[in-house]
Amino acid sequence: MSATPANAALRHSGSVADTEALGAALAPALEPGDVICLEGPLGAGKTRLVAGLARGLAAAARVRSPTFTLVHTYEGRLPLTHVDLYRLEPHEAEGLGLEEALETGPLVAEWGERLPARWREEALHVAIAITGESSRELAASAERGRGLALLEAWRALAPERAR
Repeated sequence: MSATPANAALRHSGSVADTEALGAALAPALEPGDVICLEGPLGAGKTRLVAGLARGLAAAARVRSPTFTLVHTYEGRLPLTHVDLYRLEPHEAEGLGLEEALETGPLVAEWGERLPARWREEALHVAIAITGESSRELAASAERGRGLALLEAWRALAPERAR
């Protein structure tokens, strides 16, 4: 995982439920075209954060890691597209039809560092580090555009969501 950027906003999670609650709390800020890039080792909780985002968007479907199917869409207030790029090279993500998905809803990419650069530039980046058996540190950062707006929403999460 890359070093924590200077503008990173840190949140701590003590459980799977805490991680999902962080996602649910951020979901109201999502708009069509938003991109969230998730980084972290296997088992860090990337899919659990997506489950919270989906719940916060009122999606009823069970969120699963799209490791083998690559792309899942969860219908809610906005359609949330969830992609897992673990097995792909950056140029291979171009052929997944993600542009169409971004027209109507947000995109969340596990192993988001493998997204094409043009999508990462205005993304919210969330790096998840394993700090204990069930505890995690989530560091959110952004460089510009909607990513900065989402970073401000992340910073504004209620203190009980920042354990």
